[in-house]
Amino acid sequence: MEFLNKNLVFLIPLFGVVGILFMAAKSAWVTKQASGDAKMTELAGYIADGAMAFLRAEWRILAYFVAITMILLAYSGTTVETSSPVIAISFVIGALFSAFAGYLGMRIATKANVRTTEAAKTSLAQALKVSFTGGTVMGLGVAGLAIIGLGSLFIVFYQMYVVKTGGNVNGKDMEKALEVLAGFSLGAESIALFARVGGGIYTKAADVGADLVGKVEAGIPEDDVRNPATIADNVGDNVGDVAGMGADLFGSYVATMLATMVLGREIVSEDQFGGIAPILLPMLIAGLGLVFSIVGASFVGIKKETNSVQNALNLGNWISIILTAIATFFAVRWLLPDTTMSIRGVNFTKTDVFLSIAVGLVVGTLMSIITEYYTAMGKRPVMSIIKQSSTGHATNIIAGLAVGMESTVLPILVLAAGIYGSFHFAGLYGVAIAAAGMMSTTAMQLAIDAFGPIADNAGGIAEMSQLPEEVRHRTDILDAVGNTTAATGKGFAIASAALTSLALFAAFVGVAGIDHIDIYKADVLSGLFVGGMIPFIFSALCISAVGRAAMAMVQEVRRQFREIPGIMEYKAKPEYEKCVAISTQASLREMVAPGLIALITPLIVGFTFGPEVLGGLLAGVTVSGVLMGIFQSNAGGAWDNAKKSFEKGVEINGEIYYKKSELHKASVTGDTVGDPFKDTSGPSMNILIKLMSIVSLIIAPHIHVENNGITKIKPQINKEIKIMPVKTALVKIKP
Repeated sequence: MEFLNKNLVFLIPLFGVVGILFMAAKSAWVTKQASGDAKMTELAGYIADGAMAFLRAEWRILAYFVAITMILLAYSGTTVETSSPVIAISFVIGALFSAFAGYLGMRIATKANVRTTEAAKTSLAQALKVSFTGGTVMGLGVAGLAIIGLGSLFIVFYQMYVVKTGGNVNGKDMEKALEVLAGFSLGAESIALFARVGGGIYTKAADVGADLVGKVEAGIPEDDVRNPATIADNVGDNVGDVAGMGADLFGSYVATMLATMVLGREIVSEDQFGGIAPILLPMLIAGLGLVFSIVGASFVGIKKETNSVQNALNLGNWISIILTAIATFFAVRWLLPDTTMSIRGVNFTKTDVFLSIAVGLVVGTLMSIITEYYTAMGKRPVMSIIKQSSTGHATNIIAGLAVGMESTVLPILVLAAGIYGSFHFAGLYGVAIAAAGMMSTTAMQLAIDAFGPIADNAGGIAEMSQLPEEVRHRTDILDAVGNTTAATGKGFAIASAALTSLALFAAFVGVAGIDHIDIYKADVLSGLFVGGMIPFIFSALCISAVGRAAMAMVQEVRRQFREIPGIMEYKAKPEYEKCVAISTQASLREMVAPGLIALITPLIVGFTFGPEVLGGLLAGVTVSGVLMGIFQSNAGGAWDNAKKSFEKGVEINGEIYYKKSELHKASVTGDTVGDPFKDTSGPSMNILIKLMSIVSLIIAPHIHVENNGITKIKPQINKEIKIMPVKTALVKIKP
């Protein structure tokens, strides 16, 4: 035990190593599975080549962004005492790790898709095993890389700035170490935003084109080999829902741990780890969650065709959550001291810290349950969309919008209760550690999430290969569950983003040297409103980009149907590569503007108006972004499963409706509208609010209220005008 007490900080990255080793074993197992006949392998090759071509093109563009940002960070690190040019190196490492996390997911997904199709020839159980194992590879890879990266960099910077200088773990030396570490999170979240937005535009442009022309106009299945957009659509599933999602959750995972560590620095802890137990705790919780995600994943499986795939996934998830909660209880009792701790005037004990973690686990679980209810087939919200499809396309849209808006109520109440409860137990550290608890089983959550796109691709390959109906039926079962798990994963991510952003916000307030944000001040209130607007313009840019790219895709698919004779008779091969090129070029071009909004807005507001106005901006972004994220993701998920319900057959007023019915066409329109909601702008909200918070945290030392050489001096009129409470006076002008 004494060895652990002295060397725990050096042992934390080993949890990540364990995750990477299991990832390698799972990856080898998937690769060994049969990949089907020559036609299936050829189609899978097209998908893999298209996905990797997009990734390489995206990396070339992002390399310029990384290089420019690295130079700016290196320079800024020399301008204030509490910063360091080393932050540039940390940023580059974070960006590389984030990109690599997306690459890992992409490689295994493009291997697992065709192997899932081949497995579906045998049984649903085997198809689930292959697809979920592919998802597990991604989950373990992302979590393992995050723990290795953050844990190793903490060791380096802690030794550099605290141990070697004999510094105070609660003082400026540790603040500098963690501020440099924030560069790692900035790199991760920056790449995640571009990957999520770019991948989302790519996949939805192809999906909309395949739906509108293939399904509605030509009357052929979305994944029919005659559809010119079908390869681009399947490539999009990988670049958006796999690579983009992997980078997204990698960034979320890192940001959550970082926020908790920054707040942990403020706690004076009389522990046996040199006073850094509150800083080490979130990384240890993440490591334990990774180990028990491996355990939970081993329980996922079914024995009969009639068994529920959703229940099998839920079982594995519950096992990982419960085991992590138990292990965390003992970890907290071991790490934290028996004495009372405090942060910003709130006293708490180690029992209070565990209760905060428990609150986070409960919030994450409830968010998943609520999201599943609003997006799953057979539930009241999706059934309401199905029923209103009977009166046309417009009423389908109205029903979907209503479901999405209604779906914000319970999640926000749960989040509010979680914030209040965790703060009650352990103050702002309680809120941050609750987010860390929620994100602890990210490996399992991502495995459940990533299996969906793999199953979707498997169904596409089955359709394009013209395999027997029973094969497509099995992949459709997995795909329908995958739609629900994708929606629950997005709900989970946005919930964690809300708690993490609050923790980052609190860390920013402390580093910036302000003790409150007064919304009675006109400039702060203005910042609040501008912040509330940001998610709307961000979403508008993303959705408009999908619309423009989809228009080009629709025109190209129509052209090929019109100008290439023999496509509909299987006598001519569509020009798949032209549709792939349209999605690739559009996504790379259109991802820039939304990304720059997230990165530049905090810089402009912070350096122009100061930290308090920037705080108002962050508050507005967080509240508006969480609501927009939940609304868009759930509306899109519900529309999608309403469409899939018609593909299975639904009964309305005693009559059963299937594909190609007028009701089904209305549901396709709703699904098309929901596509950019659920796969482009909606899931990007959680990255947007965290990235803006991280940028603000990094510039906080440069706009510190006492740093008059850096902070912009406010105009004299601001010193003469004081906003008073309404009961006294609206404005009081000093003589």
